[in-house]
Amino acid sequence: MATSRLQMEGDDSVLLHVTHSNLKSFAADVRFSPQVNECGSCEEKLWKKCGTSVNAMALELYDESGSKVAVLVMIRDHSVLLPFDGFRLHIVDLDPSSVTTGGWLEDTSLVEKYTISEEDYAKRTDSYRKFKEKRVAQNPAASEVKTKEEDFMEDLCGNIKVGNRCQVEPGEKRGVVKYVGRAESLGPGYWVGIQYDEPLGKHDGMVKGTRLFECPQLHGGVVRPDKVKVGDYPERDPFEEDEI
Repeated sequence: MATSRLQMEGDDSVLLHVTHSNLKSFAADVRFSPQVNECGSCEEKLWKKCGTSVNAMALELYDESGSKVAVLVMIRDHSVLLPFDGFRLHIVDLDPSSVTTGGWLEDTSLVEKYTISEEDYAKRTDSYRKFKEKRVAQNPAASEVKTKEEDFMEDLCGNIKVGNRCQVEPGEKRGVVKYVGRAESLGPGYWVGIQYDEPLGKHDGMVKGTRLFECPQLHGGVVRPDKVKVGDYPERDPFEEDEI
């Protein structure tokens, strides 16, 4: 067993960066030791990480510079020595019918979706639509309040369009309108997404896990429509305050 340059004294395990031939977004740091190697747990560990069958694994080992240093048929081959920390272990899935093929594990648009016709959906008694109709029938006043909350400040969005130049209060921050609509993660009603000319924002258009728009990091902001004025607001000259 080669002794890792980074491992602690008495610890002969190594930390490898694991990638996969069919899963382009897959990457994991996995620690291996000769003790689990003896009972065949290394392959089980990799299988649980990526879904490739143990018997369909071919493994390629790369050093820290990216050069291939070995091709391993099976980790459980006791003649194989574990490498240094920081090496990359690349899993090649040899099974053409593997669950990892085709890209559908990463791209959900490739997965066949269940669909139902409007006629069949209307016949169902356990649908969300039926549940909502029942709630409205039981409490019409509450439904009206909910509708008003969902449409809060919608009337102020009439003249705010994506692509408009704008100025945001307070602070007279200038930018471009990138989004107009609801943002449930922020609260009921309507919101306006802004790409500021300068890094005066808090994000890149991703708000509480929801992508509302795209913009450079720290140039994004989302505010209520009453804070936004659209019009001829050109980008500020960064040197105008230095003029005499």
